Amino acid sequence: MHNTYEERLINLEHNSSNFIRNIIKEDLESGKRNHVITRFPPEPNGYLHIGHAKSIVINFDLADEFKGKTNLRFDDTNPLKEDSEYVHAIKEDVQWLGYDWDGLFFASDYFQEMYERAVLLINKGKAYVDDLSPDEIRAYRGTLTEPGKDSPYRERTIEENLELFERMRKGEFGNGEKVLRAKIDMSSPNINLRDPVIYRISHATHHNTGDNWCIYPMYAFAHPLEDAIEDVTHSICTTEFEDQRPLYNWIVEECEMTSTPQQIEFGRLNITNAVMSKRKLKQLVDEGLVDGWDDPRMPTISGLRRRGYTPEAIRAFVRETGVSKGSGTVDSQMLDFFVREDLKMKAPRTMGILRPLKVVITNYPEGQVEMLDAEVNPENPEMGTRQIPFSRELYIEQEDFMEDPPKKYFRLFPGNEVRLKHAYFIKCEDVIKDEDGNVVEIHCTYDPETKSGSGFTGRKVKGTLHWVEATQAVPAEFRLYEPLLLNEEPEELEESAETETEPEVEKTFLDHVNPNSLQALKGFVEPNMKEVASQEKFQFFRHGYFNVDPKDTTTDNLVFNLIVSLKSSFKL
Repeated sequence: MHNTYEERLINLEHNSSNFIRNIIKEDLESGKRNHVITRFPPEPNGYLHIGHAKSIVINFDLADEFKGKTNLRFDDTNPLKEDSEYVHAIKEDVQWLGYDWDGLFFASDYFQEMYERAVLLINKGKAYVDDLSPDEIRAYRGTLTEPGKDSPYRERTIEENLELFERMRKGEFGNGEKVLRAKIDMSSPNINLRDPVIYRISHATHHNTGDNWCIYPMYAFAHPLEDAIEDVTHSICTTEFEDQRPLYNWIVEECEMTSTPQQIEFGRLNITNAVMSKRKLKQLVDEGLVDGWDDPRMPTISGLRRRGYTPEAIRAFVRETGVSKGSGTVDSQMLDFFVREDLKMKAPRTMGILRPLKVVITNYPEGQVEMLDAEVNPENPEMGTRQIPFSRELYIEQEDFMEDPPKKYFRLFPGNEVRLKHAYFIKCEDVIKDEDGNVVEIHCTYDPETKSGSGFTGRKVKGTLHWVEATQAVPAEFRLYEPLLLNEEPEELEESAETETEPEVEKTFLDHVNPNSLQALKGFVEPNMKEVASQEKFQFFRHGYFNVDPKDTTTDNLVFNLIVSLKSSFKL
């Protein structure tokens, strides 16, 4: 048994891929804890992204493993940035990922108790009302190498502080005129302990409490109190909160909370080519660079859902990344790998033409339509077969024909023969061009003896093309995606605990936005795709896995989002 949490943490980190599990297990076995309660505490100031998914999975999985509980709690302490829209979206995301919370709470549920705890600190001589401006507070705080200096208002009497704080509560002062600060140590090497602001004035309507309050607790003060009030045993957060752990513990102790939660930090999830900051994601939305928070290019959970990623794949991806103190960068292709693994047995196979080129089979009877059998999923025979029409007129991909092909090009060109998937051999006999010299139609002949499934072995061809019968083809839009960011290194996450003034958002990351991140193509799909439902997923032969877009698809306009391509060089 180690004497301190820090010593134990170091040991467990080096001996387990999930050191938090070992901490919880040791706590239970030693009798330090007799139950487990975790929490997922999002701020309702934006939509959740894939990094939050890791926190969700960790908290809910660990509580489930140790037969504990997980609370969903909204840290709604800043009415200027929060909205009920985000509350609804976060609930939807958590449930879509496959989790149900045991308790649903809001920081605003505890505003009265937080106020009373702040009064307690004042009565103990541990908090004071300060008149310094935000800029002055920052200047007085010092630097990493220089200690801070006391505010001239630090030695106000308890009675004066109580009176001023009550007047703040009644709304007698304007925004920024006064703050309440914890009275700790202005010379501490940990800047977080240099008399942090714990209450600010904000004359703003709160989404949950309306206009009942005009002073609001700072995140760093509210968070440990919320955990203690809910009897959270293990407060799991990312490593940018590590330096705030002493403040967390100080607040729990000095506010005389009966429950003592334990803060444990893990390395956050970074992914290549992705913005992992809610502030920057909001900037993309606000500036119209994406189609809302659920744009399929966004790393938000709602964006991944709309694109077609599955909750099973996201959970498997998160678990595979492991839990450690280190913050590494994960290749985005790793997530795509788990999507393919999840969909390969589930997704029906079908054929879609993204860039159509018309083919006329000149020796096929005019007006005749033949129904051909095709497997729904060759890797899962239990999914059965489907029927697809075949006739004299078809569409193939433009890239599957070349008039003057290079060597080892095995698709269609003048005089060459290829197989049509599930159908016949066809041979290119003639090429029709428009007045500008563009190929607009291919004339071919077919061999009726080469029908798929007939057992024909008379000769072989090296190329197999997918196709869609032209007269019954269903028009569709295909949206192809590239990474939203051109640079592989992810942006730094800027979502640590709130400060009394937040830094301005740098705009340099916008220089890396990929102008070709979305390509929309008009093509065709098989007629049996006409009645597909929102969020249905398919594998289009040779193209990849696609999802029926839930936002833009209508009865007259089918829209498919590319989830992932079929192949990748990535391997676990």
